[in-house]
Amino acid sequence: MTGSSARSARRRPEHDPRRARRLGIMKIGIIGAGNIGGNLTRRLTALGHDVSVANSRGPETLAALAEETGATPVLATQAARGAEVVVVTVPLKAVPDLPSGLFAGAADGVAVIDTGNYYPQRDGRIAGIEDEGLTESRWTEGHLGHPVIKAFNGTYAQDILDRPRPAGAPDRLALPVSGDDGAAKAKVRDLIEELGFDTVDAGGLDDSWRQQPGTPVYGLREGVDGVTKALAEASPERPADFRG
Repeated sequence: MTGSSARSARRRPEHDPRRARRLGIMKIGIIGAGNIGGNLTRRLTALGHDVSVANSRGPETLAALAEETGATPVLATQAARGAEVVVVTVPLKAVPDLPSGLFAGAADGVAVIDTGNYYPQRDGRIAGIEDEGLTESRWTEGHLGHPVIKAFNGTYAQDILDRPRPAGAPDRLALPVSGDDGAAKAKVRDLIEELGFDTVDAGGLDDSWRQQPGTPVYGLREGVDGVTKALAEASPERPADFRG
């Protein structure tokens, strides 16, 4: 970790309850239709957003999800066309195999959300993460060729459906969000809050180790105070269970 990122990691994460606002209808692309991608498709279409969804097996395999939600099944190369937000929710080992130029047709200022986690038992050993010290999302960003915002990586997929709460509810959960692009991060935080969850700014992408697997915030079901405390208590040392 560099001196500048170490200093930024010590900053207290920020939460601004005034951030939530009505977004209006957005074009959203989702690449990956597993548990997280499928449930985000369900919620975002229910909120009225125009959702295109892709997976590795082709649009024809998404017919049931499309019929259920009204989302448009597309090829991965088409998911970002015109999109203001794109969610990339695939296993890390699949990231290098994604088509190049994924975001070429996206809207100006598109926010790209990375929900991924590094599991060596599934993904194989990734030297850039383990030897070079890149955060998981920084590694993903390098392969995608576009800045990313890290969010939803420690969220239980079923909670996306079952745990939304109105702003101010005592049992409303908070999600950490990290990234370097302030405008994209604000857009993502607004979208998460529209989904029914508070957000906590977890810093830049080099600080996103604080929300990786094995950290106190990973899988935590708490509000803003609990998430803020967990982020502050994180250690940069990767747990043995998450090393290859």
